[in-house]
Formats: sequence, structure tokens, C-alpha cells
Amino acid sequence: MRFRDRRQAGRALGEELLSRQEAGALPDPLVFGLPRGGLPVAREVADALGAPLEALVSRKIGAPGQPELAIGAVAGDAPPLWDREALAWLRATPEELAPLAERERRELRRREDLYRRGRPVPDLAGRTVVVVDDGLATGFTARAALRSVRVHHPARLVLAVPVGSREAVAALGREADEVVCLYEPRSFGSVGLWYEDFGQVDDEEALRLLHGDGG
Repeated sequence: MRFRDRRQAGRALGEELLSRQEAGALPDPLVFGLPRGGLPVAREVADALGAPLEALVSRKIGAPGQPELAIGAVAGDAPPLWDREALAWLRATPEELAPLAERERRELRRREDLYRRGRPVPDLAGRTVVVVDDGLATGFTARAALRSVRVHHPARLVLAVPVGSREAVAALGREADEVVCLYEPRSFGSVGLWYEDFGQVDDEEALRLLHGDGG
């Protein structure tokens, strides 16, 4: 099973979530998409649910010299979330890697300012929050994102993705009240393998998805 692109995956995910909403499981929803790849999926989900769409920025912290290797993540105002096994393998401490975390925090703030346009974070207390991404490999950035939402006391916290590794879905079931994943392949690889079109989403497209324009 492969999705044509993120929008098609989002429509399929939106249909699944709409059935749950109609059954009363998703009252008063607010949809958060993880930029940038999660936003096209989240746009379709928000439209299906008739819900507002916001960006929830979560940034991977890459290993020194190996930026694609996730060793941690930052989201919101919470302290960095570190992969302790990765730190042990690198023989590094969070204090030693603090400059990497701070660099990602600066980019996080830049994107938050750009995407929110000065608007405050909505009040999440007592609401159903649906966090959407385009897929889960390790699930590390999604875990940081979920924890940053949880401190705002939503009534229900749902993570929704079109595809995810079985290990990540199981692990994040301890962070969210529910994980909705349409497809959990036995052998996962990377998220992009499960899309025919997995092109990059730039800031202009992210703004268009969030606000209907590119500026």
C-alpha cells in the first residue's frame, strides 16, 4: 500500500477520523499539523472534521556530523527530549549537545513566528487536539510534540498519521490518548517509501495550507 501524495493520504485519514467524530469520539476538535510535511495531510483532516488548523512545530536534533540521525527533539517551551540510547552511543551528554538543541530551538521559533503571524497559541484546555504528521518512523519528533500539547491539558489528545512503524505506533500509544494509523507495514524503512510523491514542503506552501496564501 502506497499513498499517491500527502493530500490523498490526508483525505483517507480524514475519512477515518470523521467516522470517529460522527460517533462522538472527537468533540470540539482542533487540528495541529507538524510542519512542514505534516501540513498537507493535516489540511485535509481539518477540512474533513470542519476544524481549525494550526501548526505545531517540532524539530529533530541531529547527531554531530550526521544531521539525519535523530538524537533528540524540541517542541514548544519544553526542555529538549533526548534519545538516551543515542547519547550513550555517541558518548555525549545533553550539556555537551546543548548548542545543537539551541540551534533547532531558534529555527522552531522562526517557524512559529512565520506560521502564527503573531497570533497566540489557542487555548487547548478541555478541547480535543488532533496532532497530524505524514508518518512515523522513530516517532521522536511526534513524541516531543505530544508532550508539548499535553501540558496545556486538552480533554483528549489524538495522534493521527497515514502510515507508521509498528514500534513507533506502540510507543506513542503511551503519549497520546489514541493513535490513529491507517497502515502499519511489517517492514517500514522510511516514511517516504510509502508515498509515490514525497516532495519537500516549503514555507510558501505551508503558509498557503494554513492561511490560504503564500505571504
